[in-house]
Amino acid sequence: MNPVKPPPKSSAKSPAKATTLSPLKGVRILSLALNLPGPAALMRCHAMGATCVKLEPPAPKDMPPGTPGDPMGYYNKSTYAQLHQGVRVLSADLKTEAGQKALHRELAKTDVLLTSFRPSALVKLGLEWKALHKRYPALSQVAIVGSPGARAEEPGHDLTYLADNGLIDGLALPPTLYADMGGSLMASEAVLKAALLTGKGKVKGKGKGVFIEVALADAAAYLALPRTWGLTRPPGANGANDIGGSVGGGHAGYRVYPCKDGRVAVAALEPHFAQALCLAAGVAHANMLSMFAPATHAGIAKYFTKQTRQQLDLLAVDKDIPLHTLM
Repeated sequence: MNPVKPPPKSSAKSPAKATTLSPLKGVRILSLALNLPGPAALMRCHAMGATCVKLEPPAPKDMPPGTPGDPMGYYNKSTYAQLHQGVRVLSADLKTEAGQKALHRELAKTDVLLTSFRPSALVKLGLEWKALHKRYPALSQVAIVGSPGARAEEPGHDLTYLADNGLIDGLALPPTLYADMGGSLMASEAVLKAALLTGKGKVKGKGKGVFIEVALADAAAYLALPRTWGLTRPPGANGANDIGGSVGGGHAGYRVYPCKDGRVAVAALEPHFAQALCLAAGVAHANMLSMFAPATHAGIAKYFTKQTRQQLDLLAVDKDIPLHTLM
């Protein structure tokens, strides 16, 4: 087992380091998960105090020496560096006898195993839960998969899981990897559950390892709930007269409008915010139902077209209106 050269320190501040609490202090995590969801989950677990080790495959032979075995290491080096700050990264080919020995040396001192393989691949690597649990009764496993249950063998990525849950509009790609990052949150939550249930680290539990599956498709479905409930339904979704959900364009105080030199995202949902917005725009506001009236939409839109971003930024502070200007 050959230690991989530590990734260079990133100058970017990790959002995972915002907390000073360490609920996972004393919990030892071994990750075999590559790409984004697993490493992002490991980053959060490290921020919560866990001792984190990652076992990566060797880098492709045509890559320069010292290249990580995780594809993220050559797709985006700075991202890889940030994801693995504080993580001890080792290299081993799990398809070889030497790699298997290295794996089980680490498993013998691990509390939670984090994986991101299809179920059939886990079987091939000797990591099927039944066999793993028999050999290491106190070990827990958090298995990140694409889709749950019978669909776990289907190929997919963030984009396909979002599409499957109605979160892709038109031909534009989403601005971020929602399913991957949502899945990483669910995976770090699963590690916390495992620690609570087994009594690892600072908590008390029964000591017997547990298996928790985290599906990225489920993460996408969870993020899609506001649209499923109709809250973010776009105008016209249910016919020409459909004004949209309350936070999908139906409420005049929760929209993105053009302004004189750019755009403004306004989120004046609460009655006092909506009233302040209407007062500034010179629009009548009888009650909250007024915010769904076409005249209110038109009046606010007209007002914003006459305001610069600087004027609107000052308005937000002066009148306590939640808005943000954009180019």
